[in-house]
Amino acid sequence: MSEKPLPIVEFRSVSLRYGEVWALRNVSFALLPGETRIILGAAGSGKTTLLKAVIGLVRVDQGTITLFGKEVTALKENELFALRGQAGIVLQEGGLFDSLSIGENVEYPLLNQQTTEARVKSPPRSGSFEERVRETLRFVELEHTFDKFPSEVSGGMRRRVGIARAIVTEPPLVLYDSPTAGLDPITANTIMALIAKERDLTNTAALIVTHRYQDGEMMANFRYDAAKEELVELSEEEQQSTARIRTRFMVMKEGEIVFFGTRQELESSDDEYVKRFVRHEA
Repeated sequence: MSEKPLPIVEFRSVSLRYGEVWALRNVSFALLPGETRIILGAAGSGKTTLLKAVIGLVRVDQGTITLFGKEVTALKENELFALRGQAGIVLQEGGLFDSLSIGENVEYPLLNQQTTEARVKSPPRSGSFEERVRETLRFVELEHTFDKFPSEVSGGMRRRVGIARAIVTEPPLVLYDSPTAGLDPITANTIMALIAKERDLTNTAALIVTHRYQDGEMMANFRYDAAKEELVELSEEEQQSTARIRTRFMVMKEGEIVFFGTRQELESSDDEYVKRFVRHEA
């Protein structure tokens, strides 16, 4: 029997308070390779703070956080810098550098990773990673934007470039902060399809903060078929199979996880707060 893989991320009784307000309150969960957590909750419920805590951007008051087998809560800032480079991050608006081309934006994590890990005195010249950058842009169907600037492409395209930049180093974990916010339903579905594709082709783990229940539905109900090169819907039997359930939902309220479970369990919840996030329209 094969050994169970170690968690990519693990929170153990993590708490953080700003004055009288709980940002995180006794939060515990684990995320294994290839798994997805859909994080729902009202504004100010602690969703984005949780993402920041994963990579040590905020320091917690109590509990422990483990990332890639290292205890984030015990590391110094210079040690955290290298650890953060192993995770991909997709910000709500894409977080692209306006002064850099699309290709240079996607290349940036590769340059940063090489400078950090190899500790070279001077970073390699721009363009040394062009093949990998173009390959990643093809993955999100945007290779033709290589020489364009962020201001020259649509909002949906910028989000896709943001995904390309996050996955160009092939990280085992990607953090998504509202990747579909403000997008029309068709573009939002395109974004989620790319996230599912990345998960299923490379076994990437993901934490996804979102306000769209539909984002979680897509991750829970579909898988990427490499032979067909498209998403296919899981059968009812596959959706209920323990072996197939890799997407679980977390609902947060005032810093606490008030619900954790599968899509079916979420939809059958009687909790009035939890029910607010089921089939909630964008």
